[in-house]
Amino acid sequence: MLRRLLATDDSTATAILRLVLGVVFFAHGAQKMLGWFGGYGFSGTMGFFTGTMHIPAPLAFLAISAEFFGGLGLILGFLTRIAAFGIAMNMVVAVAMVHSSFGFFMNWTGAQKGEGFEFHLVILAITAFLMIRGAGAFSVDRTIATASPARQPELVRT
Repeated sequence: MLRRLLATDDSTATAILRLVLGVVFFAHGAQKMLGWFGGYGFSGTMGFFTGTMHIPAPLAFLAISAEFFGGLGLILGFLTRIAAFGIAMNMVVAVAMVHSSFGFFMNWTGAQKGEGFEFHLVILAITAFLMIRGAGAFSVDRTIATASPARQPELVRT
């Protein structure tokens, strides 16, 4: 089971896709978890999610963790399929709870009250690709998956 979870090819294109998505979500997660890049940090984000958006605390914690640790996992290529799944679930909930009411398009001109869900669909496509293909080249997953198992002594037949 673990081998199937970590299995991947040596694709550089997959690695680039994984790294870019990882950097984007690590930055968003770092805003929420650590207050970096102008974010509100863990307490501020939890307060907003639970107080203003009425998201139950365990689910708010999972959302923050999926972005921060999922982004880090994608950057390293470690447990890529799990990290991509967490980010995908985050995007599904974001579309269902917030962005679907604003339509498809993002708010490029400032003419609508919120952002549409086109960005989220792109992220869902990328995460689906990574869940199917794995981490690609330059990943911890590939290193673990291709490591030769410890040699077992052969049984002597008599």
